[in-house]
Amino acid sequence: MQFNGLMVLKCLLFFIGCACGTSIEGVLGWKNGWFPADTTKTDRLAAGGLFKLAASQVFGNRQENCTLANAAVRREWTTLLPVERKTYTDAVLCLQKKPSRFLTTDPTLAPGAKSRYDDFVAVHIQNTFTIHATANFLSWHRLFTWTYEQALRNECGYKGYQPYWNWGKTAFDPINSPVFDGSAYSMSGNGVFAEHNCTAAIPTGMNCIPPGVGGGCVDTGPFKNYTVNIAPVFPALAAPGINGSLPFLSYFPRCLRRDVSPWVSSNWTKDTDSYDLIMQNPDIYWFQQVMQGNGFVDGFFGVHAGGHYTIGGDPGGDFFASPGDPAFFLHHAQIDRTWWIWQNQDLAKRQNAVSGTITLNNYPPSRNGTLDDWLEMGILGTGNTIKSVMSTTLGPLCYIYV
Repeated sequence: MQFNGLMVLKCLLFFIGCACGTSIEGVLGWKNGWFPADTTKTDRLAAGGLFKLAASQVFGNRQENCTLANAAVRREWTTLLPVERKTYTDAVLCLQKKPSRFLTTDPTLAPGAKSRYDDFVAVHIQNTFTIHATANFLSWHRLFTWTYEQALRNECGYKGYQPYWNWGKTAFDPINSPVFDGSAYSMSGNGVFAEHNCTAAIPTGMNCIPPGVGGGCVDTGPFKNYTVNIAPVFPALAAPGINGSLPFLSYFPRCLRRDVSPWVSSNWTKDTDSYDLIMQNPDIYWFQQVMQGNGFVDGFFGVHAGGHYTIGGDPGGDFFASPGDPAFFLHHAQIDRTWWIWQNQDLAKRQNAVSGTITLNNYPPSRNGTLDDWLEMGILGTGNTIKSVMSTTLGPLCYIYV
């Protein structure tokens, strides 16, 4: 019998659970009856890539202040203990209560930004056309997510590191997973049911997402009372008043809505989808192209849009304002991990590989991006060059994924 990584975890937790008289689900706070799908294929790639990264450090590709021994460790959401998940969401709630830095600099730049959390939403909106389908898509979001992690730690006392959401584990039942089950230890649940049509998520108009069992306000979990402040820009969910007609970055307080979609997740975020993305695309151009949907030809979402529209709703399904849903950062940590796994398969060729221009799908036509291009973080914190964040253990970054 093949002994895979999921079986190791299951056996380990079985013995812990037996010793304590508690089930595996009980130890990790999983909803009764839910168990993660097998992600052995990509987990093996991650482990093999980490070994290659360690070998490269042995042979000198490292800096003294960051080694695998002292690097921050980002872990998968469903493997965290309930208390660890709550510590994270408490830090996010803290950031949502702190005042926006726009309020003390120039409120006219982002009138809708009322909290420090809103600052991250605003900066993503301001940069949307130059950070998607561009040479800096992966590097900008890597630095953006790291900057968010630093805000949680430095401004809200969070002692952990940014968790990631391995989509493959929840692909067949995201609603009952520890990410969206609505418990106090989740990222809050699905929205309440609200009648709605299918969600036209991608610009080709193909594969309109069938309406799910949500669509309304989230009323369970840590973010049930969270107010979304910044107005929608390009909402996918058809809901009353959510239409993108308000002025850019204006104030439009409303509830967090979700329509968590097993249809999307089971079609585009399975472990095999991630594995094929990594293994079938050795060139950075095709890797990031396929990750981002390859132009959404034939209604193909890719894992990037797949993760976003598994969350769905408002603002999770808004191309511009998606960071307004706190699940965004777990999703983009997994985007970053997928890139990290891909890079680690062949560090010599992939660590500094970039491709693309500096405008969305090269519209308007623009020059090619380079490693020297600047990644602007604005009011969030210090920006840096693309080259500085191509490695998670060189330059200002120091973290790995397990």
